[in-house]
Amino acid sequence: MKSYIAKAGDIQHNWYVIDAEGKTLGKLAAETAMILRGKKKPTYTPHMDCGDYVVVINAEKICVTGKKESDKIYKRHTGYPGGLREMTLAEMRAKKPEEIIRHAVKGMMPKGKLGRAMFKKLKVYAGPEHPHAAQKPEVWNF
Repeated sequence: MKSYIAKAGDIQHNWYVIDAEGKTLGKLAAETAMILRGKKKPTYTPHMDCGDYVVVINAEKICVTGKKESDKIYKRHTGYPGGLREMTLAEMRAKKPEEIIRHAVKGMMPKGKLGRAMFKKLKVYAGPEHPHAAQKPEVWNF
């Protein structure tokens, strides 16, 4: 038997909506990364972008376990001397709640050009509204 390798013309990208309300951050990020990569499809090919588009809504209502709300720290550097900026999960939730999910999913994606192309298919919104109704996204339950 020969292995199936997807061709660029055969790949169909679907749209899915995931409601983050009440979901654990890590489990949601892992499931989202699997959909973006296309690993949930029988036609998965590692060197092709055969994943689907994912719209995550209610990012501000994501749950975390333990004391992560106060202990988890997001770090970034401005590029200037002494420019290390730190922000806890609670502060990030107040300022940019969609960045919490985006940051977690990005860490689970492949590093390189293909991973960056797959990551662009992720759309995250803080509230329940999203502008992708024209694509007729299906609800993804897990």
